Amino acid sequence: MAAYIIVQIEVQDPDVYEEYKKQVVPTTVEYGGEYLVRGGAQDVLEGEWNWPRTVVIRFPSMEKAKAWHSCAAYEGPKALRQSASVGNMIVVEGA
Repeated sequence: MAAYIIVQIEVQDPDVYEEYKKQVVPTTVEYGGEYLVRGGAQDVLEGEWNWPRTVVIRFPSMEKAKAWHSCAAYEGPKALRQSASVGNMIVVEGA
């Protein structure tokens, strides 16, 4: 069953975050990750949404998503993201 990593994020250092974006894609592809949403315009339809950026990555399974998040290849890009932004990240099984 597919799994989705969903990230709500606020970028605080755009230059460092741009470097993160360059480095992260090859690490996700290695685990079957496919970006479905990567920023873009968003409108709040109900409730509150305090994050200006949303990212959704589909993986073939929960196991692949978690393996990507904890893999050695993602350690460097993850550190860049964490130093350049604040946010939330979850993984959820889906259709």
